[in-house]
Amino acid sequence: MFDKILVANRGEIALRVIRAAREMGIKTVAVHSTADADAMHVRMADEAVCIGPPPSPQSYLSIPAIIAACEITGAQAIHPGYGFLSENANFVQIVEDHGLTFIGPSSEHIRQMGDKITAKDTAKALGIPVVPGSDGGVPDLETAKKVAADMGYPVIIKATAGGGGRGMKVAASEKDIETAFRTARTEAKAAFGNDEVYMEKYLQKPRHIEIQVFGDGKGGGVHLGERDCSLQRRHQKVFEEAPGPSITAEERAHIGGICANAIARMGYSGAGTIEFLYEDGEFYFIEMNTRLQVEHPVTEGIFGVDLVREQIRVAEGMPMSFTQEDLVVNGHAIEIRINAERLPNFAPCPGRISQYHVPGGLGVRMDSALYDGYTIPPYYDSLIGKLIVHGRDRTEALSRLERALGELIVDGVDTTVPLFHALLQEPDILAGNYNIHWLERWLDANMG
Repeated sequence: MFDKILVANRGEIALRVIRAAREMGIKTVAVHSTADADAMHVRMADEAVCIGPPPSPQSYLSIPAIIAACEITGAQAIHPGYGFLSENANFVQIVEDHGLTFIGPSSEHIRQMGDKITAKDTAKALGIPVVPGSDGGVPDLETAKKVAADMGYPVIIKATAGGGGRGMKVAASEKDIETAFRTARTEAKAAFGNDEVYMEKYLQKPRHIEIQVFGDGKGGGVHLGERDCSLQRRHQKVFEEAPGPSITAEERAHIGGICANAIARMGYSGAGTIEFLYEDGEFYFIEMNTRLQVEHPVTEGIFGVDLVREQIRVAEGMPMSFTQEDLVVNGHAIEIRINAERLPNFAPCPGRISQYHVPGGLGVRMDSALYDGYTIPPYYDSLIGKLIVHGRDRTEALSRLERALGELIVDGVDTTVPLFHALLQEPDILAGNYNIHWLERWLDANMG
């Protein structure tokens, strides 16, 4: 049993881990930059260590500083949260080399699924359906033209080492392929230091469906259903729900079973998410995230499990506390991501919180590190909170979300709350009739 865990993150996810550890009787160590000295995760942890100045490379991404913090405090394990070093295979290897436990999958699995081409090949080998595309990287324009002609337009060109929508371009026809190919490579090189790209068939109206999986690292694995994350802006999710309004129980059991079997065969340990594009009843693998997701609370809502607690248990070598048969969907859950951003341009809006009031009542959860008087620093992601609701069905969840939004107060900075008030008036949202392009088109029409 761990006595002390270091949380290598900040904000609401750091608080989330601290709370789970405290319920398990485990002490926690918070790390922080000088900009986060007054942050809530620093206040809530049993101990805190300053690891550097505000820029992330000198603090939250500084592996030597984080390892040193473990040695100073005697922490036996590190929970990475999401973002920062959570999917850095080199970091995991260093953690293991120092005799510490990484609360997450092995460095081998992170490396294997971190490269988009290797991940796709691995998915194929494990029986997971994939999007039709190039066989590996596309080295030059002539090859790109041939692959596109064989697949048929439209196609999408993606950075092998990509993420967050960078290094990703669509070619609707042959006249677009040269510009898309060259732009994708240029962006990939600038963002990731690697200009290798690959190509896939571009689906016209897909939904983004992800399957939550969990493995014990010993050949056991389960799935915890799906989340629909199709409402996105610039490939960034803003609204997630579970179960997916377009997915049947039969489809859930089928694709979930494939994913659970895959991670069991991998010997995967801890939480992971296998992401798909879904169109016309077919699932197409796009990537696997080898970490806890921002939107994990909606899965916790419908299954009544604590995924962070489970991560810690498995990292300690304990068995999972549930079986596949125990995991029965109960009701419906929705999460919205609230950012400190100024509409309509979504410009970051750091500043001092003059008043903060959290909504309450049955089925309402607010994951945030805000408090009255807190100053949001300008150095990090603009996510300041996640409002999660649970109801007996989707209609009740939507009604509860609207009510909770009306109670939420975040004064002092601009936020994206007005966006969600507007979306909850849209018939397509109320009916669950949307895809990955819906929000971008709505924003162009209503906030352009």
